[in-house]
Amino acid sequence: MSRYLFALGRVVALRRWWVLVIWIALLVGAVVFAIGTGGKTNDNFTVPGTESQDAVSLLHQRMPAFSGAQMQVVFATPGLAKVTDQQVAGQIEQVMTGLRGLPQVAAIVDPFQAKAVSPNQRVALGSVQFSVPAGEVSQDTLEGVNRVADPAREAGLDIEFSGAVYPGFTAEIPHTPELLGVVAALIILLVTFGAAVAAGLPIVTALIGVGIGLTGILGVAAFVDVPSAATSLALMLGLSCGIDYALFVLSRHRHHIVLGMAAAESIPLAVGTAGSSVVFAAVTVIIALCGLTVANIPFLTVMGLTAAGAVLVAMLVALTLLPALLMFAGDTVAKFISPPLHPGRPEEIARIAAYEPERTFGHSWGRFVTRFRIPLLILGVALLVVLAIPVARMELGLPSGATQPDSSTAHKAYDLVEGSFGSGFNGPLLVVTDLSRATGPDAAQMLMGRLRQEPGVALVQPAGTGDGLMLVQVIPKTGPDDPATADLVTRLRDDRAAIENGTGATYLVGGTTAANIDTSNRLAEALPIFLAVVVGLALVLLTIAFRTILVPLTSIAGFILSVFAALGAQVAVFQWGWGAELFNVTKAQTLSFLPIITLAIIFGLSSDYQIFVVSRIKEEHTRTADAVTSVQNGVAHSARVVTAAALIMFAVFVAFATVDNPIVKPLAFTLAVGVLLDAFVVRLTLVPAVMALVGNRMWYHPRWFARYVPDLDIEGAELEHRMAPHREFETSPVR
Repeated sequence: MSRYLFALGRVVALRRWWVLVIWIALLVGAVVFAIGTGGKTNDNFTVPGTESQDAVSLLHQRMPAFSGAQMQVVFATPGLAKVTDQQVAGQIEQVMTGLRGLPQVAAIVDPFQAKAVSPNQRVALGSVQFSVPAGEVSQDTLEGVNRVADPAREAGLDIEFSGAVYPGFTAEIPHTPELLGVVAALIILLVTFGAAVAAGLPIVTALIGVGIGLTGILGVAAFVDVPSAATSLALMLGLSCGIDYALFVLSRHRHHIVLGMAAAESIPLAVGTAGSSVVFAAVTVIIALCGLTVANIPFLTVMGLTAAGAVLVAMLVALTLLPALLMFAGDTVAKFISPPLHPGRPEEIARIAAYEPERTFGHSWGRFVTRFRIPLLILGVALLVVLAIPVARMELGLPSGATQPDSSTAHKAYDLVEGSFGSGFNGPLLVVTDLSRATGPDAAQMLMGRLRQEPGVALVQPAGTGDGLMLVQVIPKTGPDDPATADLVTRLRDDRAAIENGTGATYLVGGTTAANIDTSNRLAEALPIFLAVVVGLALVLLTIAFRTILVPLTSIAGFILSVFAALGAQVAVFQWGWGAELFNVTKAQTLSFLPIITLAIIFGLSSDYQIFVVSRIKEEHTRTADAVTSVQNGVAHSARVVTAAALIMFAVFVAFATVDNPIVKPLAFTLAVGVLLDAFVVRLTLVPAVMALVGNRMWYHPRWFARYVPDLDIEGAELEHRMAPHREFETSPVR
C-alpha cells in the first residue's frame, strides 16, 4: 500500500495546481448541487417490518387523511379563569376552527367535543391530524399554526404544542459548535506545531472537506429522506477526522523537513508512510458506519452512509489536497512562532523530537508506562470497568416532550398534560381496527370494552372512522418513556386473539409511542449482532495490518472497555441525572440508536489511534528487536500527535455537547468521553503496558501468515528502507 501512496504523493506534489483546481471545482459543484436541488433534511422515521409501520401502511391505503402526523394543542388559563368560561371557551373554539382551515390539516379534535378538559377545568386538550408525515408538514403550515394561536395568546390564554410535529419541532442547530471546535483545534495545533502555517493547513483542508460533504448530503436529501441529526453527525466526524488525518500526514512531513529533507522528497514519503495509517483508519471507520445497515432501519442507515461519506471525503482531502498545499507551503511548515520570553523554543522542541526522541515527554511517558506496567494495567482496567457499570441499567427510548429543553413549547405542553390529565395522555396509542369482517354492529364496542379491561389502560375512545376502519385511541396510565407503557403495547399484541375473539374485527397497535417502542426494540435486537460484526471486522483488519494475533486482541479488548465506559458515563449523566445541572441536561432514557452509533464511531476512532501508535512501535521493534525499547520509542514518536488528535476530537465533540438538542447533546457527550478514554487510557497507557509486559511474543505469528496474510506495510518501514540510500540529507544530534 505504501508504494502506491508514495506514487500518489509524488503525482500530487508535481501537479499541485491541478489538484487545487479540482478540489475547488468539487466544492463549487457540491454547493451548486445543494442549491439547485433544494434538498432539506426531514425526520420521517420509518421502521419496516414492525406493527406500528404496518398500521401506518394500512391507514395510508384506506384512510390516507389519517396516515399523517398528529399535533396536540394544550390550552391553559391563567389565574382563576376556567377553560369552560364563555369567553375562554370561545377563544379555544376560534383557535380550533382556524387550525381546521390550514393547508395539510385533515381533521381536528375539539377539546370540548372530546371532553378533554381537566378536572379543575384549567386545561383543555385538543389535537390536529395532518394529512402528511411530520417531515412533510410545510413551514408555512407551522407558521400558520402560530398565527392562528396568537390572538388568543394576546388575550391571556396559554397555548402550547406537542406531538410528532409542531411549530419549532426541528429547531435549527446554531453554527456555534463548529466555530468553537475550529477555534479549539487551531489553538491545539499551534501549541503542537508552534508554526502558524502548520497549524492552519489542517483546519483549511478539513473545512473544505466538510463543505463538500455537507452540501453533498443536502443535495442528496432532495431524493431520499435524510434525518436532521445526520448532518450534525457528518459535521462532527468530517471536521474531527479531517483535522486528525491531515495532522497525521503533516506531522510526518514536518518531521522530515526538520531533519533537512526537501519538500518535494518529503511529501511523497509522508503520504506513503503516515498516509497508509490514514487510509487504514478511515476505511475502518467507513466500514463500521456502513455496518449500521444491519439494523434495517432506514433513518439509521442514512445516518451511517452520510457520515461514512463525510469520512471518505476527509481521507481523500488528507491524501491529495493537503500534500498539494504542503508543496505550495514548502519549508514554511517549519517556520516557528517564537514566544517573546523564549525565542527559538518551538524550533528547539521540534529538533529534539526529530533527533533525540528520548528527551521528549512522550518518551518519558513511555518509560513510566513500561516501568509501572502492572499497576497501570490494574488501575486503568478498574477505572473503565467502574465507568461501564451503569450500562447494566440502560433503558432505551426516543426523545419525547419531557426530554426537550424546559423553555420549549413541547416540554411546557408535556408538563401541563401530565399535571392535569396524567402522564399517559402524553403518549396515546393508536389502535387501527379493521371492521370489514365484523360479525355484528356491536363488534367495535365489544373490542373497545375488552381494551378497557387490559391492565395499564386509563381510557379508550374512538378517534375516527372510514372505509371499514375505526381508529381507537388508547391512553395508558403511564407516560411514553415508562417501561410499563412498553409492557402494555406488548400485552395488547400478545392478547390480540382474546381481544378480537368473536368480533370478527382485527387491529394493529400503532401511533408515535408504539413506533418509538418498536424502534427501540429493533435497535436492542440489532446491537449484539452489530457488536459481533464490529469485533469480527476489527480482528480481521488489525490482523492484516500488523500480521499478528495478539495486537488485534488487545485492541478489541481496549475498544470494548472504552466504548462501554463511555456509554456508562452517558447513562449516569443523562439517564440517572448525575451532574445534570453541571451539564445542563434533562433526565431521560438513553437514545435507542445511541449505543449502536457509538459502537461504530468509537470503533473507527480507536482503530485510528491504535494504528498510529502501534505502527510506530512496530517500526521501532523492526529496527531494535527490543520490546521495551520499541514501546518507549514508539510512544515517543506518536504521543504528541495522538494527544493533539484526541484533544481536537474531544474539543469538537464537547462543542456539539453544548447544543440544547435531545439527540445531538447525548451523542456528542458520549463520543467526547469515549475518545478521551480510548486515546489516553487505552491507546497510550494500557496497550503499551500490555506490549511491554508480553514482550517480543506480542509480534509472534505462525509461518502460514506469510503465505495467507498480505503485508500492507502500513507503517511504511519497507518504503523508508528502500528510500534510505537515496536520501541526500544528514541527521545529526542537537548540540
